[in-house]
Amino acid sequence: MKLCVFSGTFNPIHKAHLKMGEYVMEKYDFDKILFIPAYHPPHKTYEENMSLHRLKMVELAIKEYPKFQLSDIEYKREGKSYTYLTICELYRQYKIDGKIKFIIGTDAFKKIETWYETDKLKKLVDFIVFVRENEDVNLENLKDKGYNFEFAKMKFIDISSTELRKKIKNGEPVNEIITKEVEEYINRYGLYRN
Repeated sequence: MKLCVFSGTFNPIHKAHLKMGEYVMEKYDFDKILFIPAYHPPHKTYEENMSLHRLKMVELAIKEYPKFQLSDIEYKREGKSYTYLTICELYRQYKIDGKIKFIIGTDAFKKIETWYETDKLKKLVDFIVFVRENEDVNLENLKDKGYNFEFAKMKFIDISSTELRKKIKNGEPVNEIITKEVEEYINRYGLYRN
């Protein structure tokens, strides 16, 4: 199986995430892309009560995409969500052709050397790096250190989850940024209001 992993906080998942998944699927023809919401992101502020909500929103956002699949692997494991442990578990669960591909943004990839068991992780995955527009990126030093990656050439869509949460809090329209199902879910549970 040709497998790609899209792991993240998804707080909340938005249309740029879906476009990234579509782009990667078209370019590489994966059998599936696993969307894996982090239960407890090690490098971010953690709100336990949001873990299940983030999982449910991803499930709603990707349901129209037959090759996108939600994985609750980190939710079930609880504790800090270390990518290395997740990838090891996926190799146990699936018969993988080649290496697992891993979608990542430049902001996270620049910090990859601080990740748990990074030297082991870099041997298990090939990274697909999405670059923000007008961002000066020089990551050749990571190539020299054994990180295998390539840049995605997709036109950048400027959506940040931080800005999205602010818009929701301020009551601004977000229907261009998130799917209808996710917006309804956020409204139903009053998320990001305070």
